[in-house]
Amino acid sequence: MTSDAPRPEARAPRGFADRRARDLVAERALIARVSEVYERWGFEPLETPAFEYADALGKFLPDADRPNAGVFALQDDDDQWMALRYDHTAPLARFAAEHRQTLPKPFRRYAFGPVWRNEKPGPGRFREFMQCDADTVGSDRPESDAEIVAMACEGLTAAGLGEGQAVLRVSDRRLFDGLFDEGGVTDAGQRLTALRAVDKYDRLGWEGVRDLLGAGRLDESGDYTKGASLSGGAIERIEGFLKAEQAGGWTDRIDRLASAGGLGAAGEAALESLARIGASVTALGAPAGAVTFDPTVVRGLEYYTAAVFEAELLLETTDEKGRPVRFGSIGGGGRYDDLVARFTGEPVPATGFSFGVSRLSAALRAAGRAPAEPRGPVVVIVFDDAGMTHGLACAAEIRRAGLAAEVYLGRAGLKAQMKYADRRGAPAAVILGGDEIENGMATVKDLDAGRAMAAALADNAAWKAERPGQVTVPRTDLIATLRRIIEETSRNLVVDS
Repeated sequence: MTSDAPRPEARAPRGFADRRARDLVAERALIARVSEVYERWGFEPLETPAFEYADALGKFLPDADRPNAGVFALQDDDDQWMALRYDHTAPLARFAAEHRQTLPKPFRRYAFGPVWRNEKPGPGRFREFMQCDADTVGSDRPESDAEIVAMACEGLTAAGLGEGQAVLRVSDRRLFDGLFDEGGVTDAGQRLTALRAVDKYDRLGWEGVRDLLGAGRLDESGDYTKGASLSGGAIERIEGFLKAEQAGGWTDRIDRLASAGGLGAAGEAALESLARIGASVTALGAPAGAVTFDPTVVRGLEYYTAAVFEAELLLETTDEKGRPVRFGSIGGGGRYDDLVARFTGEPVPATGFSFGVSRLSAALRAAGRAPAEPRGPVVVIVFDDAGMTHGLACAAEIRRAGLAAEVYLGRAGLKAQMKYADRRGAPAAVILGGDEIENGMATVKDLDAGRAMAAALADNAAWKAERPGQVTVPRTDLIATLRRIIEETSRNLVVDS
């Protein structure tokens, strides 16, 4: 019976991706390594729901009547709007406020899982991706910022980045608060526009930023961006700050900024905090050069209140055609002392760091560190229904020995079954034909050896003649034979990596 209804097209929604074993295994391994670091530093795991009430998202709630810009939202049966979590920080703020009477103070937690953004997708830009966060709620000490930074360095190392392949750049948002105060910039909108301009300093240079601090800028595509309309004096102050001598170490840079003055009370408080962060990061054992003071960092424009951190990838990466590609930021964070206060009405200091698991995993692939295809199970092959119970019993025996195994449950012949085992990435296939079953034997085909031999021998006749990696053994020796094959494969994978 057929239907006249049109068939749906088999396609994933824009900005969402299907992922198979290789990518999933790589991400899970990365999260496991970083989670081990966080727990060793005394942070406990926390999992919050995928949905939060939309009003808990704060700045991500642009329209109370239809809050779907930036987030994916729906209306519950009690008319309240819920939204998929945009990040792991807003749910933490809600949790800390809800359980503030029973939580240890400070409260240290880490979290990982998918987040969702209702934004326009593009190359490498998805609407669903994995993040991993670590935060401390309840400490206003600069040392808690330093701890987050030093721990982030160790986490990125655990994730697979070596010396000189990433740097954590640190600054303090209050430096610009002081510049604005001293320059007479009091309008909140002007300040926000000016910070957005400064955030483009690496990409546009001073000339482009100066235009955006003033009347505006016309880019190469012909699009015009309205500027902050700051006074000439305020722009000069920012220019002097951004172009200040960056040579020397952390302490040297802070001393020069302090000597130059013009940062007001807010800026002076920032410099004092940054000096303590620098000393603490060193005491915590962060590698030399892994953390740097960079006063141009202004991330999280409506989020962070003091210290800000940004992890930049320095590892050389290329696209599918071998062309250099820049990933830039792979994580960041900072101090957000106002977020929990939205729920409690009382100031609650907090600081944290988040790195994009999916982005970092993609960057490692682009650097030529694509994870090996995960090993599939041993595949047991039988020829007919009469041998099926023997095959099932054999697979159960292999699994009891601690090895992954499955029985081919299609209806194809030997050639198709072997092709199936190869596509599954099976290290070996166990063949149970009538003769093997009758004589208590099993034929084991070392598929990895076969792949290696096939790659080395261009002559297919030679490959057939040598019949690489195939042996018939008593059933009592089956497990030992499979263990040898799998262990040898594992050793080769370690050597090759």
